[in-house]
Amino acid sequence: MNNHNMSPEQNKYLRKVYKERKVILLYQIIILAVLIITWEICSLYGIIDSFIFSSPSRIVKTFIEMLMDGSLLYHIWVTLYETIISFALGSILGIIIAIILWWNNKISKILEPYLIVFNSLPKTALAPIFIVWLGHNKKSIIVTALTVAIVVTIINVFNGFSNVDKEKVKLIYTFNGKKIDVLKKVIIPANFSNIISTMKVNIGLSFIGVIIGEFIAGRAGLGQLIVYGSQVLKMDWVMMSIILLALLATGLYELIVFAEKKVNKFNE
Repeated sequence: MNNHNMSPEQNKYLRKVYKERKVILLYQIIILAVLIITWEICSLYGIIDSFIFSSPSRIVKTFIEMLMDGSLLYHIWVTLYETIISFALGSILGIIIAIILWWNNKISKILEPYLIVFNSLPKTALAPIFIVWLGHNKKSIIVTALTVAIVVTIINVFNGFSNVDKEKVKLIYTFNGKKIDVLKKVIIPANFSNIISTMKVNIGLSFIGVIIGEFIAGRAGLGQLIVYGSQVLKMDWVMMSIILLALLATGLYELIVFAEKKVNKFNE
């Protein structure tokens, strides 16, 4: 913990921060444990109906059973695959389109009202259309998720591009730089944190889009498992799938945070 290159005050501050993080983590674990224990006790003593609300023990039993027969891993893989594909497409296409809008001011002014309308439109209304066009398959689910994530990416990244310090841009042109030089040396570097922040939001939106698609057109995946479980009143499946979705979303989010730290460390 101690660093010989740091002053005693810096070491004291780092120890304080480290201790505070441990305390926060401890409280988070305690709260989670209390919620799980309370849920189990209420279910066990009939305070809540375990058939409707399930219970931690029943969820664990269902998880083990479905894990052993291989069906759960398949559902998880389908949802992860669709989410990663839609996230990657949404991020890449969104950044490319944002660059095009920044590059050509006329195009951005023409498309601005359409982007606003499309962003405000409930994506659940579009899902049935994609199903008719593409069929009950993974393509329609991925496209549904893509529509949820891509517009947010375009708007956030483009706004970041537009708000870059104008003096830095003028400096590039002063040294006979071209627009591509402005993009590479000013716009992209200045918006790195904005792009990463947008990707953090994007991963959650991609999950939402995939689950919407699986609700309507899925033949596999955690979203389809939730719908089927609610239809046949297997609430253990529903609650287990929701918990797994939360864990998967958190895991993918933390991967982006980890990548961000690595890139920041590399750029230092």
